[in-house]
Amino acid sequence: MFILTVAVLGLLAFAYWGGGAAGADSMSGKWVSPASSAAKKNPIAPLQSSLAAGQKIYLKRCAACHGNAGNGDGPDAADLGIHPAKFSDPTMREETDGELFWKITVGKKPMPGYGTRLSPTDRWNVINYLRTLAKEVTKK
Repeated sequence: MFILTVAVLGLLAFAYWGGGAAGADSMSGKWVSPASSAAKKNPIAPLQSSLAAGQKIYLKRCAACHGNAGNGDGPDAADLGIHPAKFSDPTMREETDGELFWKITVGKKPMPGYGTRLSPTDRWNVINYLRTLAKEVTKK
């Protein structure tokens, strides 16, 4: 019984400190979603109604850390101990809607998961709105 307990605790520790799907990519330090999540498609078209709904949710739930313009400079950002994602960064365009949906759903400390706090429709609307914050890449 003791060996089984130690084995289970070891597996839990491995999952918690980077071996699990919600862990950061150990090579890059980036927060990487599972491949199955990355392929998920946004079922909600980025129409004005979706963007308006997403903006309302973003300003209520996300802007305190990520900033009103998505620059990662919200009033609560300094207290986090990390730099919140900058949705205004052009590299945000490289993340799929499915990756963003997974990250919003499961969260990663200090960001809470919104899987039970926001409906799937609300999360997709937020993603549509986030896409408006990412600046265009300027070619040199």
